[in-house]
Amino acid sequence: MTIHSGTVENFACADAVRCRVNVAIPRARAFESFRHDIFHWWPQDETWSGESIEDIFFEGRKGGVLWERGPEGYRIDMARVLRWMPPEWIVLRWHVGPNRTPEPNPARASEVEIRFFDDGTGGTRIELEHRHFSRHGDGAEKYRARMGGEKGWPRILKNYAEHCGPKLDGVKLEGVDMLAPALASVTTLRPAPALAAQA
Repeated sequence: MTIHSGTVENFACADAVRCRVNVAIPRARAFESFRHDIFHWWPQDETWSGESIEDIFFEGRKGGVLWERGPEGYRIDMARVLRWMPPEWIVLRWHVGPNRTPEPNPARASEVEIRFFDDGTGGTRIELEHRHFSRHGDGAEKYRARMGGEKGWPRILKNYAEHCGPKLDGVKLEGVDMLAPALASVTTLRPAPALAAQA
């Protein structure tokens, strides 16, 4: 399977969503852009502040927080950093619940793992796995379906790829490539060892 820059592949799993995208920038730069530029590529409608959002902060360290700042000092945490290994790996405890409500209880939070791989051409392959939806309780399956759908992680990663990608006149980035759950087992996607061990 050929993966083009900007194309997002989505792989459905029992209690997880897996997506990947390639960007045409080196791994260290892709990692830094993912963190430092998040305010510029994260969809506003995936924040609590919406159009009035002032910033999104991604504290780059174990124990750090991914949080948004809205008007008049409004602050809300989206995730806590569990693992931080630049430029290769981030694991977040995801504190956004099924109805896009804050979930402060760590036992009821899911996890998001993001890995950055050299793609052999000077670019970077980013693989994202959002797992443990069942921890959210009621609404978990619907939440997994939403995050695996066109308006979830595939769109979020596509925004990131467009932010990183070459802005060439007349060149259109390919759309989101959605693979049916049955096809996930026959794709060429090979999860990193940590992902395979947890699957």
